[in-house]
Amino acid sequence: MKLAKVRMKINIRKGDMVRVMVGKDRDAFRTKESRVLSVDQVKGKVTVEHANMIKRHTRPNPSKNIKGGIVEREAAISVANVMLVCPACHKPTRVGHNRLPDGTKIRICRRCETSLEK
Repeated sequence: MKLAKVRMKINIRKGDMVRVMVGKDRDAFRTKESRVLSVDQVKGKVTVEHANMIKRHTRPNPSKNIKGGIVEREAAISVANVMLVCPACHKPTRVGHNRLPDGTKIRICRRCETSLEK
């Protein structure tokens, strides 16, 4: 029997600015915000630019034009370990939701009540 993949409700989207709150990159990212590269709703993880860097040892493959060696890239971080940064007040914030008069739902900053949508 195959289990159904359950998607988590994640309020962070690709392109948002986040701050790493927990883990090995916390000190380095205390004053610096980084962009979200990808969101995995099934696993509940996000990939943040220049955070949680890992080293991949790759084998050369001439047919696919891949050079071998040690490649450094970003690994996924749990959504619970990052916090969204409000573009208006520039502080880490929780995400709220509001409905506009036309019926669309938008994300808002819990600190300053401004919209997080672009």
